[in-house]
Amino acid sequence: MAKAVERPARTSVWLDGKASRRSSGTGRGGQPSGLDRDRITEVTVRLLDAEGLAKFSMRRLAAELNVTAMSVYWYVDTKDDLLELALDAASAELRLPAPEAEGEDWRDQLRVLAGEYRSLLVRHPWVSPLAGTYLNIGPHSQAFSRVVQRVLRRTGLPARGLTGAIAAVFQFVYGFGTVEGHFIARCADAGMTQDAYFRHAMSAVGAAPETAEFIQESADMMAARGGGTVEEMRERDFDFALELLVAGIEAMVKRPE
Repeated sequence: MAKAVERPARTSVWLDGKASRRSSGTGRGGQPSGLDRDRITEVTVRLLDAEGLAKFSMRRLAAELNVTAMSVYWYVDTKDDLLELALDAASAELRLPAPEAEGEDWRDQLRVLAGEYRSLLVRHPWVSPLAGTYLNIGPHSQAFSRVVQRVLRRTGLPARGLTGAIAAVFQFVYGFGTVEGHFIARCADAGMTQDAYFRHAMSAVGAAPETAEFIQESADMMAARGGGTVEEMRERDFDFALELLVAGIEAMVKRPE
């Protein structure tokens, strides 16, 4: 029996120089193709936004570009490589504060970074599954991580606690933004506003005997939170949760060694 050929494990488009290859505007054999990697990545992001990750394919991308699929593969080796490029292209949208700016408070800068990351996840719901799949070490992602580290270093936390603080804040934002983005997409798919979808869901849950009691038990918390719309309720939850994390960092800085 012939022995199966083992393929090397996939790493990342950002390793082994793959991201810098085949980036010119000429196709195979030196013939102009009208393509370059930046354009392919830009159209990929647009398709992912419009149609979602599940429907994305190299064939669909080639049709949008009005070229053959093989033309696309001249610029990227695999679909995975292209999705990594798209992930980093989305991260370029993050507006980053200047950590060393005089007079800037780390708390305000942390709030800005958290808000930027949340907005990115909501605008591009496909970002969260890709960020959880790939190494996410492209230049724009690294720029974001570098600023996050510099801001957290200014908190006064000991070095051993910095990675834990980063995880606490940005894994919270990742989860919050992911759920928010998927909820908005689900409402759009149902052809309903967020408020209408929420009322419909709560009505169905409240009518079921096995969950009605839980809804009643939660009524006081919902009322205390306030907010007339789903967006307002969500903003209050996000802001309060983020302030809890900021307060936790402040408390840990003051905590005796």
